[in-house]
Amino acid sequence: MTAIADRPTRVEVCAVSDLTPELGVAVLADGRQVALFLLADGRVFAVDNVCPYSGAAVMSRGITGSRGELPTIASPVHKQVFSLEDGRCLDTMGKAPLPGRGPDLATFAVTLDDGRVSLDLPAA
Repeated sequence: MTAIADRPTRVEVCAVSDLTPELGVAVLADGRQVALFLLADGRVFAVDNVCPYSGAAVMSRGITGSRGELPTIASPVHKQVFSLEDGRCLDTMGKAPLPGRGPDLATFAVTLDDGRVSLDLPAA
């Protein structure tokens, strides 16, 4: 059984119209830095803004792209490529993540409702 405290917190962060297709934007959602991406096809993705390889809050400045049908974001620091769908690091560029961090980005469920973007953040 899941306790109420274990449920994610839904946080409204912006209007879809505030986003530019194929460019990221950093938002502060319930005290957490999140990078949002609106793709040309209208999908919106949210990942941790902090790169697990550099520790810098720069993922919102990354380069969007794809690997086949998989939407991706490349870190602007060391150029690691991550899946926007599940945060998996698709190539490490021969580098290891910082101590205490895994190689992948955290992702957050996105809800679009009446032109507004909300995120489901893990319970604190």
